[in-house]
Amino acid sequence: MHASARLKQSLLAVSLGTLVASTAFAQTPAPATPAPPAPDNTVTANVGIFSEYIFRGISQTAGKPALQGGFDWSHSSGFYAGTWASNISWLEDFGLYSRSSLEWDFYGGYKNAFPGQEDWVYDLGAYGYIYPGSKNPNVVNADTWELYAAIGWKWVSLKGSWTVSSNYFGLQPAGQKTSGTGYYDLSATYPIADTGFSLLGHVGYLDVRHDGSGDFEASYADWKAGVSYVVPEGVLKGVEFGAYYTGNNATTAFYTDLTGYNTAKDRGVVYVKKTF
Repeated sequence: MHASARLKQSLLAVSLGTLVASTAFAQTPAPATPAPPAPDNTVTANVGIFSEYIFRGISQTAGKPALQGGFDWSHSSGFYAGTWASNISWLEDFGLYSRSSLEWDFYGGYKNAFPGQEDWVYDLGAYGYIYPGSKNPNVVNADTWELYAAIGWKWVSLKGSWTVSSNYFGLQPAGQKTSGTGYYDLSATYPIADTGFSLLGHVGYLDVRHDGSGDFEASYADWKAGVSYVVPEGVLKGVEFGAYYTGNNATTAFYTDLTGYNTAKDRGVVYVKKTF
């Protein structure tokens, strides 16, 4: 056999071997790229427009709309902190402050699942409600600090909050300090399959320390029921629309402001909000 013929056969064998190896390699699945680890720190922002600001069943804006928003930081260990703000009018409406239109909140705590029980979580923390502005003479400061503890299962939570500042939002219905006031909140947000809709429900009870009686009783029970919808796709993806109706058994005289507006009356609220 001529040298040239042998060279051609060698080149053909090498080419066939390379083709077989390439085909076998192509048929072997490539190893999956591991998902990147979750970040230790997460920062989110939120903004919402509400037809009225209701806090624990009581109006904070006397029937007027509210613009609200804030920022939240959380760590993979379970620690978190945040700040949130809304316009208000109740301090001026009740003649307590001469200038005050802002509620500015600060909070932080620790939230995690119980060991071996991912559906059960606990949450411990502190919450501060700050009201910049000018108090009228002889008016108690409305700034309030609370400690809270909560336990949750899937879409249900039970939470207790206790005032540790001198007074609960400046209230002194019997002329005594109201430190130690408690608010107890049972809430649920039940998702309806994969529709994006959720049913909202809540019952709560405010137990004012050193409460008054009759027209000066400040304690009450409150409730709300409603529905929300989160847009799943498109340009409005993640936007939440909601509506709920709320009521309570609070004393009308105590919660009626100087303009004659009953801040405790039953009412409906609609809103739209977004978390980024």
